[in-house]
Amino acid sequence: MKTFNPDFKKRVLKHLDKQFFMKHIGFQLNVIEVGRTEGRLDLQEIHKQQAGFAHGGLVATLADITAGFAAVTLVAPEQQVVTGEIKISYLNPGVGEQLISRGWVLKQGRKMNFCESEVWAVKDGVETLIAKASATMVTIFPEDIR
Repeated sequence: MKTFNPDFKKRVLKHLDKQFFMKHIGFQLNVIEVGRTEGRLDLQEIHKQQAGFAHGGLVATLADITAGFAAVTLVAPEQQVVTGEIKISYLNPGVGEQLISRGWVLKQGRKMNFCESEVWAVKDGVETLIAKASATMVTIFPEDIR
C-alpha cells in the first residue's frame, strides 16, 4: 500500500471533526494507519432493533466508515473518497457491550480502492464476528466537482 498523503492521519482527524452522524451514534476511530482503520462504539439501547440486537443499519454504517477512511488514508490531499458500492453479509446477531469495526484496503487503485471491513461484537471480553463487508471506494478528483 502506498499513501499519496504523508499527513494522512492529520487529514483523517480533520475529516472526523465534520462527521456529525458518526459523533451522533457515538462511534470513534481509534486506529488510523496506511490503508487501515479501526473504531469502537459502546452499544446502547438506541443502537438496537426490536430483538435487542445491534441494528443492521448501524452495523452497515460502521463497516462503511472504516472501509471509507481506510481508503482516505491513501489518496492525495486534494482528492475525496465516496462509497461507490457496499455489500454486507450479516453473520451473527450483534449482542454485547461494544462493537468494533475494522476496515482495510484490499486493492489500491488510482480511481477506485477495493476495501473490506468486519464488525465484531464484544460480550464479556469475547469478540464475535457479526458482519463482513466489501466496498468500492471511489476517488473524487478536484476536476470532477468543478
